[in-house]
Amino acid sequence: MTNSYEHLLPPSWKPQVTTWLAEDTPSFDYGGYVVGEAEREAFLLGKGKQTAILAGSPFVTEVFAQLGCTVEWHVKEGDSFEPVKHVATVRGKARHLLLGERIALNLLARCSGIATKSRRIKDLARSYGYHGIIAGTRKTTPGFRLVEKYGMLVGGIDPHRHDLSSMIMLKDNHIWSSGSITNAIEQARAVGGFSLLLDVEVRTEEEADEAINAGADIVMLDNLEGQELVSVAQRLKYKWKGQRKFLFETSGNITEDNLRERAINDIDILSTSAVHQSVQHIDFSLKIQIPKPDADA
Repeated sequence: MTNSYEHLLPPSWKPQVTTWLAEDTPSFDYGGYVVGEAEREAFLLGKGKQTAILAGSPFVTEVFAQLGCTVEWHVKEGDSFEPVKHVATVRGKARHLLLGERIALNLLARCSGIATKSRRIKDLARSYGYHGIIAGTRKTTPGFRLVEKYGMLVGGIDPHRHDLSSMIMLKDNHIWSSGSITNAIEQARAVGGFSLLLDVEVRTEEEADEAINAGADIVMLDNLEGQELVSVAQRLKYKWKGQRKFLFETSGNITEDNLRERAINDIDILSTSAVHQSVQHIDFSLKIQIPKPDADA
């Protein structure tokens, strides 16, 4: 049995597609009036100037399915392709093909861009000898988070927490508002129970020590870089060995350019928004094919 990324998607995802279609055509479809309902075939082409990862095909298929069209994929989800590549063929009525065109292309471009960037950063980290977790962040686009997190998974990285309910993360504002790291952790544990991991942001070695002692599952070492980051992680792991189980995370300003310096195996998790914020989209186009003249006509 072959697992499919589509099987990860929640029941709510198809109504989201309906919402996108409603947003894009709130009243009259003037262009559709012009082209009519002749049955047509369109080629979905992966373009641009770089090797890319295809991601987002379930969403594209559903866009066209809701318009009565079918999609035949020639590149599998998660596979790489070289431009210009005929990645899929879409069949249906001309006006329906055009109704779904822009929504399909936009979401495929962004989702594939995120998957491509995710794969590239992960491969780069592995080439530096890093064995830990590469993760995205929650700095996602409101209303489009599902597609963006999905793109990270297809690209091979950890999507990190999906929302405020899927993990307890205590950042500086939480800690300041509650009075101390220990107070914040105790209050969070009282309501979060055993099933939620607790990730705590700290600024110094002393704060990290307090978070570990109070029972944090993950300690995010904020504003620590270079040798200081390595030294703090090594000292604390040695100090707490056999007493506490926890992971170290580092985040903030991690890019391809400085990844070598941050990809340190004393740090268990590298979380970065570089895989989804301001990511370069992958260029796709949809070209309706002109019917060939009937040779017997």
